[in-house]
Amino acid sequence: MATWEWQVFCKDTIDGEVIPSCFGKGGSVTYLDWMLSAWGWTLSVSLLALVVALLLGALMGILRTTPSKTLVFIGDAWTELFRNVPLLVQVFLWYHVLPSIFLSLRAVPSFVLVVFALGFFTSARIAEQVRAGIQSLPKGQRYAGLAMGLTLPQTYRYVLLPMAFRIIIPPLTSESMNIIKNSSVAFAVSIAELTMFAMQAQEETSRGIEIYLGVTGLYFISAFIVNRLAVVIERRVQVPGMAGGGK
Repeated sequence: MATWEWQVFCKDTIDGEVIPSCFGKGGSVTYLDWMLSAWGWTLSVSLLALVVALLLGALMGILRTTPSKTLVFIGDAWTELFRNVPLLVQVFLWYHVLPSIFLSLRAVPSFVLVVFALGFFTSARIAEQVRAGIQSLPKGQRYAGLAMGLTLPQTYRYVLLPMAFRIIIPPLTSESMNIIKNSSVAFAVSIAELTMFAMQAQEETSRGIEIYLGVTGLYFISAFIVNRLAVVIERRVQVPGMAGGGK
């Protein structure tokens, strides 16, 4: 029966010697140092991609609910394009294909390209949620805003979107958690995130059980924190009288 060796995280990545504090000093780096650094890259990619996804997803979701057929077409085309192409393929397109077409992208770090790939992919899913949230509202709210003298953009900003986003917080929570998990595709373009750390550390130490359990724990912690934050936000913005207000 195999024995677990949790000291693997305290070993120096160069000579394999165990460092008592588990944190390297004087230039030495332990596998724990490496894993925490990889966690930072995972969170960075996820957070920035989420910002991109929220901005673009909200915009495309709004376009899909406007009276203009042209704007609806643009929103629908964006959603279908980025929703129906696998994420890993999109990452490779950003990394290998687009820099060959747009030469200026060759100077862009792979980290930024992955953020855009993941952000655009997730924006298509958020656009669908925003569209559904807006369309779930009574049509009278739009008409009331216009009747009060608000322009259509102002009606979206002050009347429709505040209510719609309160409704779609649960699915947005799921997307925020998914974006952390989907950030693992960054290993394909050599971003030193958690999945790449796990693959390389397992090859160097032959301690796959410990390494992958450690990485799994960090993914779980990240998603759990997002979930708890979303619960707090949902309670704070809950409209009195709406279903779920007592959760």
